[in-house]
Amino acid sequence: MARGKVQLKRIENATSRQVTFSKRKNGLLKKAYELSILCDAEVAVIVFSQKGTLFKFASTDQIQKTIDRYRKNAKQLHTDRIDVEQSKEQLRQESANMAKKIEIIKILQRKLLGQDLDSCSPEELHDIGNQLEISLSNIRARKTQLFKEQIEQLQAKERLLLMENARLTKQVNACFSLYIHSSQPNMRNDCC
Repeated sequence: MARGKVQLKRIENATSRQVTFSKRKNGLLKKAYELSILCDAEVAVIVFSQKGTLFKFASTDQIQKTIDRYRKNAKQLHTDRIDVEQSKEQLRQESANMAKKIEIIKILQRKLLGQDLDSCSPEELHDIGNQLEISLSNIRARKTQLFKEQIEQLQAKERLLLMENARLTKQVNACFSLYIHSSQPNMRNDCC
């Protein structure tokens, strides 16, 4: 028959508490020893009794070596945690700044499209007008450039077609000339 779970609470009887402490301390130190042997782990256990008596176990020669290693790792973990928190805060600030910039750009876009102009001051309207003039000038320049490129392409195509037309005309004239000067009807088939 299995024992029920022991309810964990402070043992009121001082003698029972001391006996339980002694047994559990010995069990804890035994488990620490087994863990260090079975798993080749570096283990250190420090226990103070209610009266202040020190009990310790170290799998290495010196418990201080394990404590120093713990402090170094704990300090590094703390530093890493601080770095992560600083990175998070920096990302939050960058995100907030980007959201503000996006909102400003959306407002400017609406104004450039002629929306929400009621809230604009005369200076803002003047600036928007200037920006639209610059944009129109850029659009016109780009359209002109595209038209020039198209015209150049069409002119190059025209030159090729004129050259092809001249070649074909020359060939037709040569065939026709042979046809007229020839008395043999079968020569027509040879040139064309």
